[in-house]
Amino acid sequence: MDKTEDRQIKVCCATFYESDAIRMLIGESFHPGGLALTHRLGEVMGLNAECSVLDVACGRGTSAVYLARKFGCTINGIDYSKENIAAAQAHAAEKGVAGLTMFKQGDAERLPFDDTIFDAVVTECSFCTFPNKELAAGEMARVSRIGGSIGLTDMTISGSLPEDIQSMLTWVACITGAGTSQEYVSILEKYGFVDFTIEDHSDKLINMVNGVRKKLFGIDMMAGLGKLDLGVLDLDEGKRLAQRSVELIESGEVGYTLITGIRG
Repeated sequence: MDKTEDRQIKVCCATFYESDAIRMLIGESFHPGGLALTHRLGEVMGLNAECSVLDVACGRGTSAVYLARKFGCTINGIDYSKENIAAAQAHAAEKGVAGLTMFKQGDAERLPFDDTIFDAVVTECSFCTFPNKELAAGEMARVSRIGGSIGLTDMTISGSLPEDIQSMLTWVACITGAGTSQEYVSILEKYGFVDFTIEDHSDKLINMVNGVRKKLFGIDMMAGLGKLDLGVLDLDEGKRLAQRSVELIESGEVGYTLITGIRG
């Protein structure tokens, strides 16, 4: 994959998740399991008020703000989208944790932070969308203190995806770029992470996809009445993707996994 294609994927992902229609479909947390799974991730990682945490691809700051409020940790969030960063800052102020949070625009493959400054790094439903996962993993390792933790919740697959689901939409919807949980672990191991915990949360994914399928009908009606701008969302492709996603999850070809590790 060349640099132009890499950038195209990043821009498409950022634009896709800025869409009002997408927020209507999948909510503000933008990942299966919502904030309940974010809480579980924080528990497994042992986050507390002493921790300095980096949220990579933080989106509109929903998870970062939640972690700051529930665990008392300080959070730095980066995201490729300027609009998301502005929304994250506003959300943190609204929830009273502006003093515990800082958000800036940035690229997961070129993190704008010094070496070994974070106690923990989290990324939710994002690692699979990074065009160069090894570069991103190396950057997350670089900014992590020895003994610090990494945690991700993400789409996983059991093997190669069928050709009919390999498209730009499925990449930004966190499917085409997904790997097996062991592939993720192997990448992280290359950059010094050890002592992994792996949990299957595919039930959260099927619940989310079924919820999306129900909401697509309402979005179709609102768009038809001119009450909703679909932006970059291709509604027909979205419906097809949702149906195929259910089939792939039920067959075990696609899942959702929580992975944590320690920086050795």
